[in-house]
Amino acid sequence: MGNEVFYILGGLAVVYFAITFYNKKQSKRRKSRAFMEGRKLRDRKDTDS
Repeated sequence: MGNEVFYILGGLAVVYFAITFYNKKQSKRRKSRAFMEGRKLRDRKDTDS
């Protein structure tokens, strides 16, 4: 009975870390995309004037 508790806790830890890494990856994608969009907007303003 004692080992099953550790198996369950280990499984929950794996799921927690998987969700955490997935969220970090998604937030990096959002940040980089916003940065590049802002950069393109600035480049357009420079070429127009």
